[in-house]
Amino acid sequence: MSSPALLGGTNMFTGFTRLCKGLAVVLVAGHIVVQIFPYSVTYLALIPARTIPFGWNLITAGYIEQSVYGVVISALGLLLMGKVLEPIWGTREFLKFIFVVNFLTSVCVFVTAVFLYYVSMEETYLYLPISGFHGVLLGFLVGLKQIIPDQELSLLKIKAKWLPSLALVLSTAVSFFTAESAIYLPTLIFGTYISWIYLRYWQKKPETKLRGDPSDEFAFSTFFPEPLRPVIDPVASIFDRMLCSRSATSDEDSGYTLGSSSLPGSDPIEASRRRERGARALEERLAAERLASGVSTEEKQRDATDNV
Repeated sequence: MSSPALLGGTNMFTGFTRLCKGLAVVLVAGHIVVQIFPYSVTYLALIPARTIPFGWNLITAGYIEQSVYGVVISALGLLLMGKVLEPIWGTREFLKFIFVVNFLTSVCVFVTAVFLYYVSMEETYLYLPISGFHGVLLGFLVGLKQIIPDQELSLLKIKAKWLPSLALVLSTAVSFFTAESAIYLPTLIFGTYISWIYLRYWQKKPETKLRGDPSDEFAFSTFFPEPLRPVIDPVASIFDRMLCSRSATSDEDSGYTLGSSSLPGSDPIEASRRRERGARALEERLAAERLASGVSTEEKQRDATDNV
């Protein structure tokens, strides 16, 4: 199926959804708050030493950008990727994905910081304020990898299925040269992994009453180059068994079989159809935008002719 390049064309910065616009305003407002009231970072950002009793920072930290660059990148990433993902997932599921990935990523970062403190006894791990939407942004890239893996990002000519891996490799490389970049690395890693777990095992499909995406094209090893996949697959299968074991009985009763490569309540054929629907939805949206742009241009030309 041929289709337009991902996020490309003259209408790249139009067609944003209402929810994404609202969340972008939240990100901008959060940045303004911490600039006007710097001490608010103590309560809103994730500071492991203060998470107890300030447990709400596990939620608020993901929506607080402390730098101008961070808020610009996060807002643009939300708007651009959200207008592709939200129409396919639905508004409720899109919002749920953001909340779950943001919260669980913060929990993982908190546990990691506490662990590093007990290993190194460096108090920096406990008192360094960590915040930002970048974990969810990596999650959006994983969503694009799942739904439209073969679509290209027109600016870079890279297929969507390689975007999460490329982003992590670049972030890891940069972290070796700047300490500030290293601070964001755990959030990026956990955001990617948590989002994959959510989409692979947990995401419900109301139209089919199934759950997750068991397709081989979305296996954990697909985030790595092909030579490494034979090594990654046996390790990843351990997590498959851990996450599938509790649901095995109920899924068999429901008429679904839990084999060595399938997931609870999921259907590989449905996963393939979902990707086709995603590509088709993207095609239709971009075609509608081009049509609207053409109609607008014709109206302007007609108005100019009438004025003459």
